[in-house]
Amino acid sequence: MTASLPDVLDGQHAADLRKAARALLKHPLLLARGRHADEFRLVRRHASELREWFDRNTGWSLQADAETARLRKIPGVLTDPTHPAREASRGAAPFTRRRYVLFCLALAALERGEAQIALGRLADQIVLDAADPRLAAAGVEFALERRDERLDLAAVVRLLLDLGVLRRVAGEEEAYVSGVGDVLYDVERRVLAGLLATRRGPSTVRADNLEDRLAELVAETALDSDELRFRAMRRSLTRRLLDDPVLYYDDLTDAELGYLTRQRGFLTARITELTGLVAEVRAEGIAMVDPDDDLTDLRMPEQGTHGHITLLLAEYLACADEPVTLGALALRVRELAVEHGGFWSKSAREPGMEIELVEQAVARLTALGLVSRTPHTVVARPALARYAVGVTVIREPGSASVPPQRKASQC
Repeated sequence: MTASLPDVLDGQHAADLRKAARALLKHPLLLARGRHADEFRLVRRHASELREWFDRNTGWSLQADAETARLRKIPGVLTDPTHPAREASRGAAPFTRRRYVLFCLALAALERGEAQIALGRLADQIVLDAADPRLAAAGVEFALERRDERLDLAAVVRLLLDLGVLRRVAGEEEAYVSGVGDVLYDVERRVLAGLLATRRGPSTVRADNLEDRLAELVAETALDSDELRFRAMRRSLTRRLLDDPVLYYDDLTDAELGYLTRQRGFLTARITELTGLVAEVRAEGIAMVDPDDDLTDLRMPEQGTHGHITLLLAEYLACADEPVTLGALALRVRELAVEHGGFWSKSAREPGMEIELVEQAVARLTALGLVSRTPHTVVARPALARYAVGVTVIREPGSASVPPQRKASQC
């Protein structure tokens, strides 16, 4: 039987809405120009429906105009450090504390600046702002005279270029780092204005410690009724189901667990309807799995030397009955190098590299919710069981990332 035209149109609308939602989850900041222009147009077309869905179910606001679409994502777990900002290049190192401070100082300088700015001028402004006694009291100092400081600033600028805040007009960052040249940028003020993803201005926060400061930045209105408390839990749980590889029941409060137990079918069905993610429910928790293996910033397993080593260590940890020390994992990598080293890169086989290889593997496994770690040990979490020897299904739990963001999407 041939489908009627209204059914065809409804089906196309649902498919386009899903593509638009997935585009926002993967790239919370989309521009009308550049490599994501098609996704931007799709989001703009469905902005009203998307805005209503994300506000109701996650508390995330969506702003879309002729140039940008910005989904202001708030992570479900504010203190999760496993998805740091990075440059766009493959294998780039995560941002350090200094780079994060430089990033914020650069945004402040750009906000006050003109429509064009040179990297040297931006650096001068950052040095002036970094002289603030409060930064010095916090142990933050910048002179930008050393090469490593200029490398940090170049990394910040490349992230701003990737986000679309800056557009390079002339020059290269490498010339600035080497001290032989400068770079000129256009400043995209509309993109710059949309970066901040908080419910209140950072300057209004008065808490002293980091956790309380983060909580103040995204605090909702007073939850003085059951309806508002249930809404806050619904939003928080939906954010975690969308963003986190696995939602473990033992990470929830009693109230959150009770609400999830009662509303699990409703919450997961709403997510599936919009995004196509499918709920995988186990005794220990829930993972929203992506059949297309697209909505994730980390994959497991992954090709290459580091991916192979991570998978082999995952199998080893999955069979462990107790915490495993980092030293024991380093020893295991040396043993694996004897058996598998012929398939690894030359640098991975060099003496002493096992410590770095373990750190990279454990960081990936932690970010995927497969292990937890202390300064000296690693503990397998329930989802890691799928990587045990003899288990044939090794599909990664679906993950939607500000971060980087973030996530953390970087945005």
